[in-house]
Amino acid sequence: MPNPLFDALIAPHNSKAELFATLPDGKTASYAEFIAVVGRAAHVLDQAGLKPGDRLILRVEKSVEAVAIYAACMARGVIFVPLNTAYTAPEVAYFLSDATPRLIVCDPIAAETIDAGDAVVFTLTATGEGSFAEAMQDAPDDLIPMDRAPDDLAAFLYTSGTTGRSKGAMLTHENLLSNARALVDVWRITEADTLLHALPIFHAHGLFVAINTTLLAGCALIFLPKFDVSEVLRHLPRATTMMGVPTYYTRLLAEDRFTRETAAHMRLFISGSAPLLTETQARFGDRTGHRILERYGMTETGMNSSNPYEGERRAGTVGLPLPGTEIRVMADPGKIGMIEVRGPNVFKGYWQMPDKTAEELSKDGWFTTGDLGQFDADGYLTIVGRDKDLVITGGYNVYPKEVEDVLDRVPGVVESAVIGVPHPDFGEGVVAVLAGEPDHDTVRAAARQNLADYKCPKRLFTVAELPRNTMGKVQKAALRETYKDAFS
Repeated sequence: MPNPLFDALIAPHNSKAELFATLPDGKTASYAEFIAVVGRAAHVLDQAGLKPGDRLILRVEKSVEAVAIYAACMARGVIFVPLNTAYTAPEVAYFLSDATPRLIVCDPIAAETIDAGDAVVFTLTATGEGSFAEAMQDAPDDLIPMDRAPDDLAAFLYTSGTTGRSKGAMLTHENLLSNARALVDVWRITEADTLLHALPIFHAHGLFVAINTTLLAGCALIFLPKFDVSEVLRHLPRATTMMGVPTYYTRLLAEDRFTRETAAHMRLFISGSAPLLTETQARFGDRTGHRILERYGMTETGMNSSNPYEGERRAGTVGLPLPGTEIRVMADPGKIGMIEVRGPNVFKGYWQMPDKTAEELSKDGWFTTGDLGQFDADGYLTIVGRDKDLVITGGYNVYPKEVEDVLDRVPGVVESAVIGVPHPDFGEGVVAVLAGEPDHDTVRAAARQNLADYKCPKRLFTVAELPRNTMGKVQKAALRETYKDAFS
């Protein structure tokens, strides 16, 4: 039995010396060099006793070595679990208790305080140093992948709803491979491309969309540690494609240095993870002559739809279903309804949550997204809102209940309601409306101590009481209307 994901993404590059990645300092890595690192990383996993189905948690800064660990997990059948480096200690503790990893790779500072239980702990820095790198030094670089079936698990990505704790979305080899193949096809990605990669790699966008399509097509990366406007502008003339969240494009537009000449070499700009404002699309086109291609996806499904590479890219829409993916709106034609998705890209379910899986994933494969949308007469999909109160800020998901649980524990806060309202840079900004007599500085301090920075409210408002309907439910729609201009 072959290893479908490895055979498609990694194996074809074993004997190739073509460029894989260029780093900010000018250093480069060929595909052959990258595969050698993957081989050494796989042997470290073997030496640590990992078996197919074991979980590996990776919580480190972005590096080529981190990507190699992902590929090594792919080769060995180990389930890869990336975590945001911004997570606080209480958040990380939950993920460790839920995923029960056999091995954890983190930065040296985190390793000093983490409660790893029975897991083996290695360290890795952004510059590729640490105990994992030391273990790789003496490891051989030969790489024979283990047999895996298409339905075998490849990764967990943690998501959550507006209530309860985070859920581990179980993604299979076929989920990841089918999605990469569809995207390479519709976006016309070839080995001649160079992708400017400024996204984080703990997120589906930066890892599975950007890295998997790069590996499948055999193209090159300009591998930046994060989005920095000056660095992006410096490297952009050597790139042909760029993937980003709307914030990236608004920040580029704020720079006079970002001109038509700067973008002249580019073939394609892609945006996702948050809604792209029509105004941003128009300004970008006027400035560069390029029309950003917007697509739609989520943790549980990868990408579902995309505006076309050739043909009309309609502002405000997320385009057409990807090849092999079915999308339906549970409403009469042209009306707004719940969006459901079915296809080889749809996840296997939530880790250790059979009831939640049954609630959102039907026996015949339809996944209820929680998004509301409508198709136009030409089959373009528009997302008009979310059934749940999820906030998407700068491409990251913020779940109000998690933030509210922190704020409600602060002295002086009787009750809180967390909402998302339009933000010119992040798409949506997190706003907290507090009932009671809280001290705002104390509230902010509590949020910073317990929550990743992007989850912390950017605006705080105090009211006598929160608005409720006759059933006693807080009317968040009314709050969003009241504070819609908070960031204007």
